[in-house]
Amino acid sequence: MTSRIAFQGEPGAYSHEACQAARPYMEAMPCESFDEVIAAVRSGKADQAMLPIENTTYGRVADIHRLLPESGLHILDEAFVRVRISLMGLPQAKIEDIRLVRAHPVLLPQSANFLKLHGMRGVGAADSAGAAAHLAKTKSPGEGVLASALAAEIYGLDLLAEDVEDHGHNTTRFVIMGREPNLERRGEHGMITTFVFEVRNIPAALYKAMGGFATNGVNMTKLESYMVDGSFNATRFYADIDGHPDDRGVQLALEELAYFTSTLDILGVYPRDPARD
Repeated sequence: MTSRIAFQGEPGAYSHEACQAARPYMEAMPCESFDEVIAAVRSGKADQAMLPIENTTYGRVADIHRLLPESGLHILDEAFVRVRISLMGLPQAKIEDIRLVRAHPVLLPQSANFLKLHGMRGVGAADSAGAAAHLAKTKSPGEGVLASALAAEIYGLDLLAEDVEDHGHNTTRFVIMGREPNLERRGEHGMITTFVFEVRNIPAALYKAMGGFATNGVNMTKLESYMVDGSFNATRFYADIDGHPDDRGVQLALEELAYFTSTLDILGVYPRDPARD
């Protein structure tokens, strides 16, 4: 039986593109929401999940930090996808014919200069790949879509312009999650350990909790805070560090961290992707 990897969005979404790049041997399974992606893996309908974490242009993906700790899944790998935005239209359409462009609201500001240059009006859509599918169905003249080149291929649209994003660094980081962790691997480019924690309600708890990483020479590449259950007092932190929990320095740092925290959960231990560099 072919293994499946679930992603959020319509076929042709950037998450679909990430699945093809990182798991070409798996069948990509579209889902309507992140919750549905997680449920598909937990129920066994899919074997792995492809979930976006952050983007270099617009930052953290909404709600994802809340979902990951509660998912019951484990991070197996990370993947980076360069977000290349293409303008597509109906077959035989010309770029000068396009006056209205539909795309996910995140893509529109990322292509603002291009739209302004060509006098095009951007309209938000729930899903860019879904907008491509809609255009292929309705065949509305004078309309275009901003989405991936994969979406144009899937829905039979013509590429009118490629790489129309304002910034060439536009990249999304994804995590690939599964039901069981794998702590035996060692990556050629090192390892990443991701965890979430809540500090104890004592003075300077966060400062003291972070001290163990500095004294043990452990590099922390990410530390973000977010509210828990809408409370201004309960703050959860999401962190990425270089290394494996079996490394002596990481082991000592996590032990010190645990002393100053009320909860500490490791979400994944996985190879460091060279695309980080």
